[in-house]
Amino acid sequence: MKRLIITAVFALTFIYLHAQMDWRYDRTGIYQNETGLMTVWPEEGPVMLWYYDGLGEGHSSVAISNDKVYITGMLEDKGYLYVFDFRGKLLHKLMYSDEWTENYVGSRATPIISNGKIYLMSGMGDLICLDENNLKTLWQRNLFIDFDSKNIPWGFNESPLLIGNMIIATPGGKEHNVVALNKHTGELIWSSPCKGDLSSYCSPLYISNQETPLIVTMTAEHIVGLEASSGKMLWSFVSKNRNAIHSNTPIYANNRILCSNVDIGSTMIQLSEGGRKAEIVWEVPELDNMMGAMVKVGNFIYGSGSGYKERVWYCANWQTGEIKYKSKDLAVGALIFADNKFYCYSDKGEMALVKATPEKFEVVSKFMITKGTEQHWAHPVINKGILYVRHGDSLMAFKIIEN
Repeated sequence: MKRLIITAVFALTFIYLHAQMDWRYDRTGIYQNETGLMTVWPEEGPVMLWYYDGLGEGHSSVAISNDKVYITGMLEDKGYLYVFDFRGKLLHKLMYSDEWTENYVGSRATPIISNGKIYLMSGMGDLICLDENNLKTLWQRNLFIDFDSKNIPWGFNESPLLIGNMIIATPGGKEHNVVALNKHTGELIWSSPCKGDLSSYCSPLYISNQETPLIVTMTAEHIVGLEASSGKMLWSFVSKNRNAIHSNTPIYANNRILCSNVDIGSTMIQLSEGGRKAEIVWEVPELDNMMGAMVKVGNFIYGSGSGYKERVWYCANWQTGEIKYKSKDLAVGALIFADNKFYCYSDKGEMALVKATPEKFEVVSKFMITKGTEQHWAHPVINKGILYVRHGDSLMAFKIIEN
């Protein structure tokens, strides 16, 4: 009975959380509520409603709450939170902490906003909770100092996961590998040593509909499944690559979890015994997504091999891992899905509207992102028919809904 009660509470939490926008909408990359979007764009691209130059460097995406647009950037060596209204007017600019300055510099993790609080994670391991109304700091922890760990080669990058009253993060310490903090106070609720690996740029996933609700994430050398209520590690699998880059949030559907990374490609895991057991059912080295993420639509998965092998867009069968095709019609990058179309933002600066089926990768429309600086790595976001694209120093808002 106790387990059933816990499961019910966690399931209700999951439903509530995903009524609001999370990293990649609900960590799936599927913007479920967006309809009536344009089926083709003008040659020059959709209308740009507004843009803002001056964010500083960074790769984080926008977060949206209460008709406001939030994004982070770095000026000199400090991270700043910017708040805009839907017309692009800058409402607030707040310095929150030091940011990552060593390589591919700037802000990394996308803010998470819930119940009047903003949660920020800096590339230096600062986890900060702000009041959404007045932007005052409510609490702050440094994951490396507080949990005896160290930073990773390209700067800490994790959009923290909210579950009920907990906020989940991965310091990567030997003892405190994954931790759950009270989201209101920052106090430690539980700590898991997992396998003792360093962190590896992965934003964790919460799976509610198992008898034992799970947190699944990837650390430097492992895929791990933890009991959400206690942090107990239930199962793990070795998953290594040459630079310990595991930057894609896992995908879950129908008792299966797909984890993708460079070098070894993608691994499909089958859950059993209510989530307490797991086994690998297939591995495909060619599906070696680095950081553009994948999306599951129907019985197929879509993504780009932006790792160390072929730089192609692909479609693969969810059940078997069979690759249906590889396409070089667009430079590789990040993708999201809305209203039966893919929105692909390539690392060459192309923004494309794509009709992807198990038979063909068809670029319907595309235009170049000409504003901004440095790498085209930030994942695009759609909200209320507006496409938000961040390119380093610039944020752009495009109208993609039909008139």
